Amino acid sequence: MASRTISIIGVGRVGSTLAHLCAQQGAGNLVLIDDPPGIAQGVALDLSQSAPVENFDISITGTGDYKDIEGSDIVCITAGARRTPGTSRDEVLLKNADIVKKISMRVAEYAPESKLLVITNPLDAITYAAYKASGFPRERVIGMAGVLDTTRFRFFVAQELKVPVHTVTALLIGGHGDRSLPVLQRCSVGKKPLAEMLSHEKIKSLIQKMHTTGDRILELENGNSAYYAPAASVIPVIRAIVKNTHETLPCSAYLNGEYGLNDICIGVPVTIGKHGIEKIVEVPLTPEEKAAFLASSKDIRRSIQNLA
Repeated sequence: MASRTISIIGVGRVGSTLAHLCAQQGAGNLVLIDDPPGIAQGVALDLSQSAPVENFDISITGTGDYKDIEGSDIVCITAGARRTPGTSRDEVLLKNADIVKKISMRVAEYAPESKLLVITNPLDAITYAAYKASGFPRERVIGMAGVLDTTRFRFFVAQELKVPVHTVTALLIGGHGDRSLPVLQRCSVGKKPLAEMLSHEKIKSLIQKMHTTGDRILELENGNSAYYAPAASVIPVIRAIVKNTHETLPCSAYLNGEYGLNDICIGVPVTIGKHGIEKIVEVPLTPEEKAAFLASSKDIRRSIQNLA
């Protein structure tokens, strides 16, 4: 039986899928929280009954009581209002910020030593809200988005070039969704730089495709947002903490002078270990990339100001 505990607050499609993936990985015992608590209890019971088939040996608790997260090593927040077709992430900002602030204060009360992983959108502004409300050191508040944007971009590159996905490496930074941008010197296929394999125009079109894929999924699924890829993108962050891998991943982090920015959460490469963020990695940017990154930060800053 695992000794660590991972709590997931909000067990809708992202939260329940994340719970399933954590169970498959044997990442730790799980505490699932939702309101009304019967939802979390039902997911916990259903998921627990898959253990004999999937061969995992962990405890899964469904509850509505935050006292049950005591001792959690990691707390994942997926709770919040869903986007609907035709709405932007910013349109749900105030509602979700209020939800996540309240949750973050409860986490600080009952799991004060945990690492807080934020998945709720609009990601960067909500991560900032969680950081401020929790009072946690910045090392222990991490926004999941850069991994998702990067994996989506890798998928579209692999699809365009008709190559296996695992041969494509990439790094996307900046705000989540249509605010993210690739660092081309960190994007390659095999050992070849991506810029040598695709034209500038084609790369721009793939970036645009990646930016709009969330809206496309909303449209195709009749108002249901993506959940497989978002949930899967949390797993590398959890794995880096649980296994203390010191892996560098793109995540939303609070900056204090890095990249010339202060008092903002934005996607950058960070090295992650058992204590959370160990280092914010500053990669060289071209003038064009730096301008796009700063423009992205201004968009996030406007969202943060709306929280005041």
